[in-house]
Amino acid sequence: MNLNQITISSIDVAKATEFYTTLGLRLIVDALPRYVRFECPDGDATFSIHQVEKISESHNVTLYFENDELDETVRTLQAKGIQFTSLPEDKSWKWREAYLNDLDGNKLILFKAGENRKNPPWWI
Repeated sequence: MNLNQITISSIDVAKATEFYTTLGLRLIVDALPRYVRFECPDGDATFSIHQVEKISESHNVTLYFENDELDETVRTLQAKGIQFTSLPEDKSWKWREAYLNDLDGNKLILFKAGENRKNPPWWI
């Protein structure tokens, strides 16, 4: 597996975008006011922010793990007793995703995106 991106929540994504670009991240997806994604200056990881009405005191981080054999991997993990909250499904943003939670309740998304991972049709 490959750690792809970290997503955090924000009440004001535009202000958060200014802050993170100031830190040196490069904006690569702009869907303001609800979503932005950045490319880290080093490595291949990305970092995104999505809009919420209220910041949760916990569980506001989502971890994405990319896997080219998503459906097979999910079946293998299910056979090992891993419970999924959502099985692999094609999403409108051109990713295939399956959802689960870790033992602490943190949200994890196993996904397959291919070229759309960092270069979706709306890429800027």
